Amino acid sequence: MEILSLSPAVKRAIWGGDRLRTVWGYETDLDRPAESWLLSCHPAGPSTVKNGVYAGKTLIEAIEAEGIGVLGTHNVDKPGFPILIKLIDAKDKLSVQVHPGDDYARRVENENGKTEAWLVLEAEPGAELVYGVNAKTDRRAFRRHIKNGTLETVLNRVPVKAGDVAFIPAGTLHAIGAGILIAEVQQSSNTTYRVYDYNRREPDGSLRPLHIDKALDVVDLTVPTRGFQPEGEPVPVGDAEKTLLASCPFFTMTNVSLEGTVDDVSDETSFVSLVVLEGEGELECGDEFLPLRKGDSVFIPAGKGDYTLTGNLRLLETRT
Repeated sequence: MEILSLSPAVKRAIWGGDRLRTVWGYETDLDRPAESWLLSCHPAGPSTVKNGVYAGKTLIEAIEAEGIGVLGTHNVDKPGFPILIKLIDAKDKLSVQVHPGDDYARRVENENGKTEAWLVLEAEPGAELVYGVNAKTDRRAFRRHIKNGTLETVLNRVPVKAGDVAFIPAGTLHAIGAGILIAEVQQSSNTTYRVYDYNRREPDGSLRPLHIDKALDVVDLTVPTRGFQPEGEPVPVGDAEKTLLASCPFFTMTNVSLEGTVDDVSDETSFVSLVVLEGEGELECGDEFLPLRKGDSVFIPAGKGDYTLTGNLRLLETRT
């Protein structure tokens, strides 16, 4: 299978900004483009192949044509495509929400659970995330806060800056604050349980739905202790520096900063996703060449072998 260059599905949301169109160059007629789904086989927004024999096909169509082996041995026994990668532009704050784990999601929603990790790319002064609760509480008290409109008093708010990393296991209460642009790696799932949405209304005047009972089934109400630093230290590799941002049973997420040339490999265990966060360069693999620029998303099939990156680039590398 060729290395695939992907075009994202762009999604609108009431809280979205316009940087995905004006800065990142994704084509869309939507107002408030909030998310670009850069690597996606989810039916709610699949990525589309831009190059080669599968140009114009969705990523899932290309994978189905080639066979599940292109996903790697780590993924042959998993249901469906394992991950979804997005850019999220939050001009306004998102709803306070929680995602279920695999057991609950597969039983109730018929899809994967959702553990995710965020890399903060931009953050306005004073920007913050909601990350769990600020004091241990129980479900009865939590439901009472929702009903009484006092939920904000128990939310753990964390100031953030560019370069911060938030790892969000399923069950963690969370929300992206206003003025933040993030890259997100998550399990391939679109199940979100909204707990609180500031009584905002859609353009038609309707309140956005909440999912209180399901949220209470899955939410973890212990106080989180994990910090917002990358999981690993920078490691020099060729002319690059690699930093492990987050790892879990579902994915590893690595920042790659390159000035020059670096060699890497796509082995039999997993495909490789590369998202260009900054700069320009080139990917070479055998007789295949792909130019790279900010906003590009590349799928390298498992077992593709050695490849070389050249240029001045910052990339988000994800493996499963």
